[in-house]
Amino acid sequence: MTLRGAVVVFALSFLVFGHGSLAQAPAAAAGAQTSAASSQLGTVLVTGSNRGLGLEFVKQYAARGWRVIATTRDPGSAADLRALAAVDRDIVVEKLDVLDDAAIAALAAKYSGTPIDVLLNNAGVLGGLDEQRLGTLDYAEFEEVMHVNAYAPLAMAQAFVEHVASSKQKKIVALTSRSGIISLPGWRGPYFYRASKIALNMQMHVLADDLRERGIVVALVSPPPTDTDMLRALAGPETAARQTRPPDAIAGLIKVIDGLTLDNSAQPIYFDGTVLPW
Repeated sequence: MTLRGAVVVFALSFLVFGHGSLAQAPAAAAGAQTSAASSQLGTVLVTGSNRGLGLEFVKQYAARGWRVIATTRDPGSAADLRALAAVDRDIVVEKLDVLDDAAIAALAAKYSGTPIDVLLNNAGVLGGLDEQRLGTLDYAEFEEVMHVNAYAPLAMAQAFVEHVASSKQKKIVALTSRSGIISLPGWRGPYFYRASKIALNMQMHVLADDLRERGIVVALVSPPPTDTDMLRALAGPETAARQTRPPDAIAGLIKVIDGLTLDNSAQPIYFDGTVLPW
């Protein structure tokens, strides 16, 4: 089988077995104002906000009247994000490489005393597929995937915990995937990526226990298969085009985040509100 053929087989398997139904959720239109939104205005910090789901989070939170701290590794190349910030003074673009602990600490210090209602750990990488196959496993790739997907959200939580604790909503949220749910039927997929999501799930579960007494909600939310650059690269543009649109996926995820409490955040939650198994 060629590499491209293997990639497509993996992508289709990921879609069918990793995320359940491919139907789009009946989510609200992107940026729609609701009567509930006005009572939930606050500040959200989004990592990996230069494209895809991260950029859509920025669009929709800003449209609802939230202050958005949008972080990206390279603001200079984030043209779409900078264009949003140019017309909306509530969007602030910050340079942040989540692989850099010192940069995370510096950003936290810059916003010292600023309440952050939702710390949204969106940044994530799939990693190179060749480097995650038996026979060509590469430790450097493993290290980077685990660092970005598992360690970085925990490092962000550690750096910004006081910012979150001083806010009204007190929410730390990380994007997971059904590919990290061990109890679901298995399929072939990238070793490192799947392991990183499993590690993320456990770390956020432990963090939730650590911070519960402070009234801080720690939660995992999972998007559906979504028409993004990553999915187009994996499965091709035609397959990606049949999946959920980013505005619908993010509208569903924001609705889930709005409804998070200390009582319902003990397990990963799908974008349609379904509680996922571990």
